[in-house]
Amino acid sequence: MSSSAPAQRRQTLVQQVIQQLREQISTGEWPLGSKIPTEPRLVEALGVGRNTVREAVRALENAGVLECRQGSGTYVISTDELTGAVARRLAAAEMADAVEVRRAFEVEAARLAALRRTPADLVALDAALVEREAAWQSGRVADFVETDAALHTVIVAAAHNAMLAELYASFGTAMRATVAEAVRGELLPDRYTDHGQLVEAIRAGDPERAAHEAGAFLETLHRA
Repeated sequence: MSSSAPAQRRQTLVQQVIQQLREQISTGEWPLGSKIPTEPRLVEALGVGRNTVREAVRALENAGVLECRQGSGTYVISTDELTGAVARRLAAAEMADAVEVRRAFEVEAARLAALRRTPADLVALDAALVEREAAWQSGRVADFVETDAALHTVIVAAAHNAMLAELYASFGTAMRATVAEAVRGELLPDRYTDHGQLVEAIRAGDPERAAHEAGAFLETLHRA
């Protein structure tokens, strides 16, 4: 038997696991923005070794489909490698470019959300806003960055445009970087941005005001 046979079998097994993970994502079992199961749970569910799972997950991270967030877990950030390529490009963008892309996404998302939000969307928006405020009060920068990003993701979801939601999910790393840049490592009063008015404009069904609120703080960040 060739000495390369075990290695070939291993690579075949890794490819099979990659395909299984892709199917979990494409069927919506692991939707955009969700955290995938932990490595031990994947090992148990797939019936393969830890190294095989690790290689498969790493391959999808390299493809931009998954994103590992230190201390939090691994998340779905795109449903295919093409969107993943966009994610990698955006993650490497200059800060000014990233802020401009945020503005393009979020202003239109807020406008559409004001027109299309459902009662369930409003409940999710209120919950996300409460979590963001609690994170700010805690003084923990990492928590605030995550909850701020979560609120904006909920707003995009309320726009009910699947393509916009997928593209925005691919923008996650770069978007979080702009939030971290805005607070510059410390949650001080002069760095606080109120998003209550943005949520209220969406609740009121006022697309122009929602778009204005979504763009105003990003314009300030862009000039900083």
